[in-house]
Amino acid sequence: NANVVLNSAIPAGMEPFNLVPTVSTTVALVIGDALSVALIKKRDFRVEDFARFHPGGTIGKKMLLTVGDLMHSGESNPLVSNDEKMKRVILVMTEKGLGCTNVINSEGVLTGIITDGDLRRLMTRDGDLLEYRAEEVMTVKPKFINKEALAVEALNLMEDFKITMLPVLDDNLKPVGMLHMHDLIRAGVVG
Repeated sequence: NANVVLNSAIPAGMEPFNLVPTVSTTVALVIGDALSVALIKKRDFRVEDFARFHPGGTIGKKMLLTVGDLMHSGESNPLVSNDEKMKRVILVMTEKGLGCTNVINSEGVLTGIITDGDLRRLMTRDGDLLEYRAEEVMTVKPKFINKEALAVEALNLMEDFKITMLPVLDDNLKPVGMLHMHDLIRAGVVG
């Protein structure tokens, strides 16, 4: 019996509930929490303030990191033109390693996105699959985001539409980057 073993190790009159000051520690925690809440209200301390003073924490990352901080840009940004053949599209997707590519028109404006899922759907078509043009395979009007948006906004968009990557566009609808769900996970925004 566990009680017999426990009681035999404790001198008479010193039951376990008398050894641990459970009530006093709980009261101290309650008072500390009440003081913290009172000071937060008195000083009008907001989530943004908390994020600024604790940028490495979850709240800080969610409130301070932008899409531009995490996106793949420059040479890492996968881009192909509308009329590019699928052979070239697949090479770009493989080289960039994101499982997708932005598709742009002659003015550099985003017209679509090609993902690994689009490639799988392409496999069900007839003809020489590598001869299809990007515009014949791409998803038209994909969801996108601006690089100034908070990373948590990108996360919400991805979760709402059950997607794992977002083109990042400038104000002229030209892709300046690509954001992948893995970028958000690595940065600690997810969770």
